[in-house]
Amino acid sequence: MATIKQSMDDLMTIDGAMCAAMVDSGSGMILGQIGTGVDLEVAAAGNTEVVRAKMKTMKSLGLNDVIEDILITLGKQYHIIRPMAKHEGLFIYLVLDKNKANLALARRKTQDIEQQVAV
Repeated sequence: MATIKQSMDDLMTIDGAMCAAMVDSGSGMILGQIGTGVDLEVAAAGNTEVVRAKMKTMKSLGLNDVIEDILITLGKQYHIIRPMAKHEGLFIYLVLDKNKANLALARRKTQDIEQQVAV
């Protein structure tokens, strides 16, 4: 098992990683963060709303499923939001430089890190 700090460090080893955070989706508060390039306080609050909206939509549709991750593709960046299966109410937020990142590998490594973190 890895600490939040170790998990943040591991996320930054992903090719193209710019910054990352672990966020409480109940409050929007950051539990751990690393890197630069995005105002993580603003991003944590905004992405909390994204996760809540998706959960509400899934409930309205009667979908009995879980979110593996949410991908937002910008012109120069990928933003990965990964709700934590073992720690309900928390999610990992990762920002990648689109020109340097391999999206498939980044998603896989984010999943691996999410499974190893101890909160």
